[in-house]
Amino acid sequence: MNRSPVASSNITSIGYEAATTLLEIEFSSGVYQYDAVPEHIYMELMAAPSHGRYFARAIRDRYAYRKVA
Repeated sequence: MNRSPVASSNITSIGYEAATTLLEIEFSSGVYQYDAVPEHIYMELMAAPSHGRYFARAIRDRYAYRKVA
């Protein structure tokens, strides 16, 4: 999956596959994939002034995830 780099102290890059609704986030601690994430959540994450705050509020603890790297 191609990820786009982002300006964040904790998140390095973010990618999304609309066909599978799979969100992939590279943190300083590793790469995680989040399942069944609606495209509008990804778009809001990318547009957020703080990617980390948006992640904590709208994604963390709301979607099933797995560490992939």
